[in-house]
Amino acid sequence: MHQMTLAEIARGLADKKFSSEELTKVLLARITQLDPQLNSFISLTEELALEQAKAADARRANGESGALLGAPIAHKDLFCTQGIRTSCGSKMLDNFKAPYDATVVTKLAAAGAVTLGKTNMDEFAMGSANESSWYGAVKNPWNLEHVPGGSSGGSAAAVAARLLPAATATDTGGSIRQPAAFTNLTGLKPTYGRVSRWGMIAYASSLDQGGPLARTAEDCAILLQGMAGFDQNDSTSIDEPVPDYSASLGDSLQGLRIGVPKEYFSAGLDPRIAELIQNSIKELQKLGAVIKEISLPNMQHAIPAYYVIAPAEASSNLSRFDGVRFGHRCENPENLIDLYKRSRGEGFGPEVQRRIMVGAYALSAGYYDAYYLKAQKIRRLVKNDFMAAFNEVDIILGPTTPNPAWKLGAKNSDPVAAYLEDVYTITANLAGLPGLSMPAGFVDGLPVGVQLLAPYFQEGRLLNVAHQYQLNTDWHTRTPTGF
Repeated sequence: MHQMTLAEIARGLADKKFSSEELTKVLLARITQLDPQLNSFISLTEELALEQAKAADARRANGESGALLGAPIAHKDLFCTQGIRTSCGSKMLDNFKAPYDATVVTKLAAAGAVTLGKTNMDEFAMGSANESSWYGAVKNPWNLEHVPGGSSGGSAAAVAARLLPAATATDTGGSIRQPAAFTNLTGLKPTYGRVSRWGMIAYASSLDQGGPLARTAEDCAILLQGMAGFDQNDSTSIDEPVPDYSASLGDSLQGLRIGVPKEYFSAGLDPRIAELIQNSIKELQKLGAVIKEISLPNMQHAIPAYYVIAPAEASSNLSRFDGVRFGHRCENPENLIDLYKRSRGEGFGPEVQRRIMVGAYALSAGYYDAYYLKAQKIRRLVKNDFMAAFNEVDIILGPTTPNPAWKLGAKNSDPVAAYLEDVYTITANLAGLPGLSMPAGFVDGLPVGVQLLAPYFQEGRLLNVAHQYQLNTDWHTRTPTGF
């Protein structure tokens, strides 16, 4: 049962081969048995899951149907879930039980999805390795000595290890696509505004976007269908019709114009990954795609711009965690200033403190124009590069990451080295574009991903290309040893 995809589960439930309750019990037992090796979950919600599974079975018995009705999933632990701990991977929110559900949680519950628990993550989604969590590092099921990627590493590790078929995740600078690449999954960051951010604890408000992590493009289409849509509670949500993402999966790729930026194949890219990307290009050419070299000249400025904008927004968003209303509060404060200082000093980990300080500095008097304003101008140049490119091509293809997953602790003493691993992913967040990572092979036994980018609201095109690629390759079917 644990090897089934979301699509296979939907068919099995529809054909009455098993019940949602039976499947839920199998997966909960599997999580209890195997997750101690991975540390991919922060909270398990057994009672809620069994209650939802029984309700889904009853709905099916009454004639209801739906791809997500009775399907087990988990939520990254920054989606608020009413009455359940929502920690954001931080000591600051270790005791926080959300008083309401995030819109994504509400929508998926209404579709009949069964919530098995909340997955581990980098603290406040700040990281590329899932090592900054207050609850400890998550391990990569392909090699337990390596990172699973971050910040959605808990969701990625759990799905890759077949603890569940799919999970929600978020992407601020690559935090869906990079873990997908590191764990042999398909991960999709939708267009900014496509999925509601209401009830999703913010890191950088102009960059954050929720999306699905699953084993196949077909499963991502099913989960995104349940997540996407306009939300009047979210001022950044865009009122754009949601297409049937599964309906276009079978479309032909004949004549599809794929752009390959020359800047992607620089000295920083592992040559073994470059070879796998070229193999992926050849596969897509066999399916009728046309390849064209393009240029994204301002890509080189993206990392410094991102690491000004994201920390600046984080320093503002995280100012609410002050020990007064909710979250961690220090013991016996002497006065209000002492309360603020010690509560924040004790509640936030080193990476979060580092980014808050960088952001506060960039926004301070005398430096705003020099740093934050200039970074926003670069952001516009990055977007303009993409708009020019999409006048010539339908999608853009390249590596998801410059290297395979590194060993646990290997980059802890050099945060900038970890930041540089985001070089291919952050441009999509700066421009607000949809991006997808899909399995493309292995280097030294570790998975590698290929990234696809598309114009705004063209998630269906990305899913179509990935699905057609997966019908003709078997990388996505490989399972880590022992799971």
